[in-house]
Amino acid sequence: MSIKKVYIGTDLEGVAGVVDFETQAYDTGKYYEQAKLLLTAEINAAVEGLLEQGVEDILVSDGHGPGAVHFETLHPEAKLLHGRPCAPRSVRDPIVAQYDAAMMIGQHAMCGVADGNLNHAQSSRDIEYYKLNGKFIGEIAQFALYQGALGLPLIFLSGDEAACREVRELIPEITTAAVKTGLSRLSAISLSTQKAHEIIKAGIIKAIRKQDSDPIPPLVRQGPFVLEKRFLFTETAQGAAGSPNAKLIEAKTVQLKADNIKDIIYA
Repeated sequence: MSIKKVYIGTDLEGVAGVVDFETQAYDTGKYYEQAKLLLTAEINAAVEGLLEQGVEDILVSDGHGPGAVHFETLHPEAKLLHGRPCAPRSVRDPIVAQYDAAMMIGQHAMCGVADGNLNHAQSSRDIEYYKLNGKFIGEIAQFALYQGALGLPLIFLSGDEAACREVRELIPEITTAAVKTGLSRLSAISLSTQKAHEIIKAGIIKAIRKQDSDPIPPLVRQGPFVLEKRFLFTETAQGAAGSPNAKLIEAKTVQLKADNIKDIIYA
């Protein structure tokens, strides 16, 4: 299988040099614009590796909450899917489903991982955890399962070491690039930007070659599915319980059920 079209999901907290929520990951932070440049440079390193391997169509999804891709410095051969609020998935899905494989840049571990720098799940401010059919999951599993349902295998991830470990537990054959090692939630040892870019590019090249010779299948699981979301505060859980198919099962915990993973994984 020759990979010609790649879809890249991005986040900010797994980027080398980004270690703090308040000053870097939140859009009110004094170093937020600098953090966006760090992310975009890592994306560009990935794009360079893809182009060297003959990939012709690269779509980058700006996945960080308020948006974190610096458009003016994005690689000229990449296209950017961005904007808030995002278009409905019913609009986005037919576009993404045309791609051959998915990748993640700048990813972090799920909430509660002791050595996961900036660990959280969807919201660093009000979600304690997600469980799918009784197993803790984070944004990595959400992305991999959703893209898998669209037919895209997740073949590469860059982020901190904890994120790389998390995705390997989910997809053992995946290629990863750890650009920092978390010491705590707000502390890490980061590679230099130059070294981070080198290992991302090298990892991308390895992932594409590996997918051509020994392809990873899309991550697909069979339903039914039960998703449990535990919030930090009761009022947030009460608000979430008003969503379709949601039920408050404890003061801070909401449960949802579905047969299709796409109907539940980002609920």
